[in-house]
Amino acid sequence: MTPKKNYQKTLIACYLGFITQAISANFAPLLFLRFHSDYGIPLGQIAMISTVFFFTQLLVDLFCANFADRIGYRKSVVASEVFSAAGLIGLAFLPDLLPSPYAGILISVIIYALGSGLIEVLVSPIVEACPFDNKDSVMSLLHSFYCWGCVGVILLSTLFFTVFGIEHWKILSCLWALVPLYNIFNFLTCPIERLTQEDSGSGIGKLFRIPLFWISIVLMVCAGASELSMSQWASAYAESALGFSKSVGDIIGPCMFAVSMGISRVIYGKYGEKIDLTKFMLGSGALCLVCYLMAATSANPLLGLAGCILCGFSVGIMWPGTISISSTRFPSGGTAMFALLAMAGDLGGSIGPGIVGAITQRAGDNLKAGMLAGTFFPIILILSLYFLGASGVRRRVLAAVKAAAPGNFGRRK
Repeated sequence: MTPKKNYQKTLIACYLGFITQAISANFAPLLFLRFHSDYGIPLGQIAMISTVFFFTQLLVDLFCANFADRIGYRKSVVASEVFSAAGLIGLAFLPDLLPSPYAGILISVIIYALGSGLIEVLVSPIVEACPFDNKDSVMSLLHSFYCWGCVGVILLSTLFFTVFGIEHWKILSCLWALVPLYNIFNFLTCPIERLTQEDSGSGIGKLFRIPLFWISIVLMVCAGASELSMSQWASAYAESALGFSKSVGDIIGPCMFAVSMGISRVIYGKYGEKIDLTKFMLGSGALCLVCYLMAATSANPLLGLAGCILCGFSVGIMWPGTISISSTRFPSGGTAMFALLAMAGDLGGSIGPGIVGAITQRAGDNLKAGMLAGTFFPIILILSLYFLGASGVRRRVLAAVKAAAPGNFGRRK
């Protein structure tokens, strides 16, 4: 008798995978000023650390689109945890071991960005391939763990620095590495299914020849840009609008943004089977637009900050929702589809904050002007959802007309 596979163990491993990604994305930025003071690294070079991280993820997304299916999910996702752990441990030692501390930091960031990129591409299709009911809800709940990971990294790191001192950050970096090290065992032993039969998934060229897939790409770019444009500037907004300190600004800005985003994903994860995903995303896009306008135009700083935090709730469904819609529309997309969507999200997450920052600088460091420019992304997202929904309606009408054609009457069941 074949033993029943424990897919809950797979789900737990994937939850920890997204927590690992949150550690990789959020821990080093908490140390930027420490890198500047300890190693004398100019702030301009330190700003490149995040750029290198996201650019490495983009390259991994592109690589996975072609090779992840051939290598296999298990080998690739185990490698993601190995890279993540190695990079976090390297961050504690390489800056002191190499002649250039900056080179040591960048090498470590590239290593754990390799792991983060693999996690981003592989975890969603691994869960999609499991025989869970109501995949939309499962996917939304899965992605909420990235939010809780962000909250945990910010709060626990702040607590560690308060109790033990920020000068002991290298110990904390090694402690955070225990999460991916533990998860290596989980991914080695949990059941993992293939999303499609080997070599049966759509290739990149085939996907790009589907007009509707381009709408999914635009959706994902806007989802990444809407999320990261606000979250990356949330701390600065809290500091500039309300005059909070850096540590308090981190908690009130990006931390509360992540909490709000996580709540949105948990709500859909719990009640998703009763909610129309496209309508929920349209409502979220409209709320996102309102939130950006609140942050950009409100004369009341507290109201502007409320818009900043509430924006987390509005963007919560965008990334996992786009993945779920694409999985339904393109069931043979395979890993290539997930990789391209992840790449589009990373692209949006890279260009969105940059556009907000550039507009802010051009407006004389007026962050509200940058936030007003950020309204472009939820507007395009709403329009893309409308066209995607309209195409679905047209497809259903055509199918109904075809089924009702006289030649089909005798073939109905």
